Formats: sequence, C-alpha cells, structure tokens
Amino acid sequence: MDATAAGLLLDHYRRHKRDLPWREEPRVPYRTWLSEVMLQQTTVATVTPRFLRFLHRWPTVEALAAASDEEILGEWAGLGYYARARNLIACARAVAARGGFPETEAELRKLPGLGAYTAAAVAALAFGEDAVPLDTNVERVVARMFGIADRRALPEAASGWFPAGAHGAFAEALMDLGAAICRPRAPRCDACPVAAHCAARALGTPELFPAPKVKKERPHRFGLAWWVRRGDDVWLVRRPESGLLGGMAALPGPEWSEQRPAANPLAIHRHGFTHFTLDLMVVPKAEPPASEGWWQPLDRLAEAGLPTLYRRAAEAALAAEREPRLAA
Repeated sequence: MDATAAGLLLDHYRRHKRDLPWREEPRVPYRTWLSEVMLQQTTVATVTPRFLRFLHRWPTVEALAAASDEEILGEWAGLGYYARARNLIACARAVAARGGFPETEAELRKLPGLGAYTAAAVAALAFGEDAVPLDTNVERVVARMFGIADRRALPEAASGWFPAGAHGAFAEALMDLGAAICRPRAPRCDACPVAAHCAARALGTPELFPAPKVKKERPHRFGLAWWVRRGDDVWLVRRPESGLLGGMAALPGPEWSEQRPAANPLAIHRHGFTHFTLDLMVVPKAEPPASEGWWQPLDRLAEAGLPTLYRRAAEAALAAEREPRLAA
C-alpha cells in the first residue's frame, strides 16, 4: 500500500479528531501514560470523567507516587481490571524515583507494570518516537485495509504503513477511525476516508477481518460475603494485596470455589470476570469475623472504594433488607 491512504487518513484525523483531555498540547507524558492505562479494556466515555478526577487529585506523577495504595485503589474503584491499578502504583513510584519518564519504547518497557502496547503508545504519543502501538481499534483497521485475517501478521503490516515522523498522530487517527467508523460490526464504509484503498471492503466482507478470537467457555464459581451490620454501619475489610481485586475494599468472606455453599443468602449478585463468572451470596452475620476491618457508614458507602462486585452486592443486600426477598 502506498502513502496515499496514510495521507488521507491523517488529513481526516486533523479535521475530525476527538476532543479528549489527554490530547491537549503540548503532550504531557504523565497524562498520556495515565490515559493509556485507564483505557485498557475500558471505554472512552467511562474513562474521561475518571481521568479528570485523577488529575484533579494527583496532577503530577510525583503526586500520584506519594499517595497511599488505599487512596489510589479507592479512586480506581469501578474502573475494573484492578491489576492495572496496582501496576499504576508501581510504575508511578518507579518514574518518580528516576526523576521522570524515559523517552524511548525500549526504556519504557523496563518500568514495572508497563507492557508492550503502553510503552509503544507513550513513546509515540508523548515523545514522538516511531513506535507502533497496536490496540484493538488499530488492529482492526490494519486488518481490513490489508485484508489480513491472521492477527499474528498485523504488527509487520502496521509497521510498514505508519508514516515516519508521524507515528503518534497516525496511531490516534487509526484509533478514532476504528472507534467511530471502522467498527467491529456494521462498519460505516460510506463515511471512511480510505474506503477506496481497503482490501476487506473490496472483498465485500469487512466484518470478517480480523478473524474473531476463539472464546473459551468460562467456568462458574460461588462466593460468600458476610453482611455484618451495626446500626447504620457495615463491616468492610481489605482484600489481600496479591490476587484478584488485590488491596481493594470488600465485604468479608472466605475464598471463592466451584461448589455452591450451603447458605441462606439475603441477596445474590452475579458478576462476570474475564476468565469466570461468580455468584456472590450475601449472607447476614451477627458479628464481624476475626480480621482487620472497619465500620463503614452506609450513607457513605460510595466513599469506601468498593469495586463493582462488592458495591453491587451491597446494593442488592440493602434492597433486600428494604423488601425482604432473594435478590438475583
């Protein structure tokens, strides 16, 4: 493919690019990095207000690095994929310790919790390096433009298409095109500035590119969450630092298993994780378990930093208390 399509796409991007807070000029590496971590497997609409809240609270990477784990994890609550928050903490502290972000993809990869995509994105967007960030939107556009079904061939194809000296702008042009026009389903080929160059459109089957990932059936698990009330307070704990939802506030309870426990729950909340689904059974308990925790006022439950799983389980329990019945 010649440079014509790349030029058309860059022209379209300059005229129609999304107005996003992390794209303010001049680019600030901290903002670029923070947004890229937040945007992993999370929508722009969800991330935008949370990004602004983080910036208001911690305007620099040094400020974020100085915050406690509990503060950051609490602010992250509701964004999901909580390993990202722990990686965010580790990376912020490493950057603050070295006096700033490294400016190359290779050096960025050495930071804790910073993977291949994020390193390439920060290098290209914040520092102007000719790195090639491949997120889901970029992969889809490249696959369709070149008619490539095999995802393993996409990095090489993308590397040959990104115009030298403009990798950051071109990456965002592909991201915007994939988000608004070259969508997974019902792509808007009639509005695409590079439709005439698209191999998948020429074949008449753009939705078949790239080939869909094989989805594995997720196992199902069960969990107990103790609902311990003292007047208008509820007992909360902090989960162990390692493992799923590590370090997050939670309702107390034993480890989850594949066997349904014998219990008479006040409420049940079904939750989907990436690799399994869970029925969390909220069971009343008279006294808190023998573990460290705290009494959280129910009218300030939103301030506890509960992840979505426990927040919705608590909401289901409160609803069941108001109208006693099993809440699914």
